[in-house]
Amino acid sequence: MAEKILVVDDDDSLRRMMEYTLQQAGYKVSVAGDGDEALVAVRKEPPRLIVTDLKMERMGGFELLTHVRRDYPDILVIMVTAFGSVESAVEAMQLGAHDYLVKPFSRDALRLAVERALSYGGLQRENKELRKKLAQGESFDIITAAPVMQKLIATLDRVATSEVPVLLTGESGSGKELLARRVHDKSARAGQPFVALNCAAIPQGLIESELFGHLKGSFTGALKDRKGKFEQADGGTLFLDEIGELPIDQQPKLLRALQLGEIEPVGGQTRSVDVRVVAATNLNLEDEIRQGKFREDLYYRLAVIPLEVPPLRQRREEIPLLARHFLRQYAEERQLGMKDDVIAALQQYSWPGNVRELKNLMQRLAILCNGDAVELADLAANLRGKADQEKRSGDGSADEAGFVLPATGYSLEELEKSAIRQALELSSGNQTRAAELLQIPRHVLLYRLEKYEMKSPA
Repeated sequence: MAEKILVVDDDDSLRRMMEYTLQQAGYKVSVAGDGDEALVAVRKEPPRLIVTDLKMERMGGFELLTHVRRDYPDILVIMVTAFGSVESAVEAMQLGAHDYLVKPFSRDALRLAVERALSYGGLQRENKELRKKLAQGESFDIITAAPVMQKLIATLDRVATSEVPVLLTGESGSGKELLARRVHDKSARAGQPFVALNCAAIPQGLIESELFGHLKGSFTGALKDRKGKFEQADGGTLFLDEIGELPIDQQPKLLRALQLGEIEPVGGQTRSVDVRVVAATNLNLEDEIRQGKFREDLYYRLAVIPLEVPPLRQRREEIPLLARHFLRQYAEERQLGMKDDVIAALQQYSWPGNVRELKNLMQRLAILCNGDAVELADLAANLRGKADQEKRSGDGSADEAGFVLPATGYSLEELEKSAIRQALELSSGNQTRAAELLQIPRHVLLYRLEKYEMKSPA
């Protein structure tokens, strides 16, 4: 389902540009000419994200942000500001805005800011649900049937009793955060905070404050003291997701925190913290080290216990269990089953998006399926796999790539465009991951995008 975005600006041309750009990226977009109109629109249909100009003739961005943070705290806000008002935008972020854009900005910059904000918001929602379930005493037993996962979990449970850092590697969506939480829940720190931070979702200029906190007045817009994630996790566990995306200039500060158990808030004095760090990445950190993007000493400090999480395609025994679990979760108001050929098709599919992709599919099916059971026809063509190919080819023959050339022929260029679009969709617009899915270098993908005048979805 498309995310709802409200664009607020009294500049007609800029507002139309943002509206068109975000609609082309697949979002459901509404517009308002000022803060007053925006509040009316929010009350009528709350969006997931607001992109608003900072200064407008009537109600401006600051006042709109104040109303939204008070009445709709889950709505994300991105501020748009002129170059001379960057300090005001930073101040707005301290008041609750997620990010800001400086005019003039490109369409790509807008799409990236929106993608980053929505990704961060999704993590906020998931963490809120996790906290709610924990407060209700629900358990988080991992559903597994694959020997490779059972072995991994047994290792995790042994490691959990120690205090050493753990590094979880593996593809996006393979369940690294759930495993990190298990490390926490099985440790002596289980009664203390479990704090998660996605290093890729935080604007580069705010990552130090996000990790270590800041004191009031330490920089423009620092209106009050703020605890960073390390202090929030004091006594417990800090999960650093996408650690490979941590800016190189922030890595020595993290290394110091790990080595000495000390942090230095922005504008403050050094203080001690007691935090166990579990990190995760879908990147090959040894390659990042060779490219000068990641410090070798930090890698060895994080990877005291390195564990690789296998992708879903390597634990196909779990697919029926996970699929039924998610379907029950999202179709809780009715009994919705799955036909045997659907289960077979799901087990044949390669799942480039791993467990996250399977979970999203089950949520979509729970909403859209009208019958009492999911049937093969309810699945998209790429999920129907060999069964669908056999029906179309007549004799069951299909090539290894899963594409059957029709007798009338097919444009190779269109086929390539289709593959690129699917890879970008499966990777949520992440070009590095899309290139991996297509098994080509990233620069080749960028060349194809430019050649075909294609844009990554936000």
